Amino acid sequence: MTLVLTNDDGIDAPGIRALQAALPGQTAAIVAPDQPLSGCSHQINRGGSIAIDSRGMGEYAIGGTPADCTRVAVSYLYPETRWVLSGINAGGNLGADIHVSGTVAAVREATLLRIPGIALSQYIHNRQPIDWSVTTRLAAKVLGKLMRMPPQSGRFWNVNLPHVSRDAPEPSLVECPACTQPLPTEFTVVDGKFRYVGAYGQRQRDPGADVDVCFSGHISISEVRLW
Repeated sequence: MTLVLTNDDGIDAPGIRALQAALPGQTAAIVAPDQPLSGCSHQINRGGSIAIDSRGMGEYAIGGTPADCTRVAVSYLYPETRWVLSGINAGGNLGADIHVSGTVAAVREATLLRIPGIALSQYIHNRQPIDWSVTTRLAAKVLGKLMRMPPQSGRFWNVNLPHVSRDAPEPSLVECPACTQPLPTEFTVVDGKFRYVGAYGQRQRDPGADVDVCFSGHISISEVRLW
């Protein structure tokens, strides 16, 4: 099985190494942006050239977006790809986030290309640092489950890991819908400049949906359906 790993934080981000470490004994190629592109959504190159920089055996830094990385990987570098895994994003991609997230866009593009995909993100609580060893352990747990049950055609998995300490109780894996509530919209206007001031951790949430599940200390697993 050929696995392709990508992200939107860039090839040098610690999250993609945590994702790689969550797949012990499996060979996975890394095809990721050559720079951080968080929040780029599903942008793609529309006619220009895309640089491909080999970083060594099975690793490529791409001069494009996460969706471009998926296209380059699946159509050119690894046409035998069986899974595209994106992340692990430093920060949650919950509910409405999936529409702006480059992490999620990478697996949405894979889904459009008829390749199953999983997007993984690590929620950050109150700006606390991420313990990537915990993230790796939780990611391995959820990947062990989901990769035995590929999503149906036209669908992909969006996973968010809670921010828990190393000695915290083991979080449950909860399959749940994506939250329908908007991102915080509180704002100020100073000198004619509009600025959002809402706190991500105080966002509205649907009971039992992914925001509620992840903020409650559990792993949210949401199936996103394109058709």
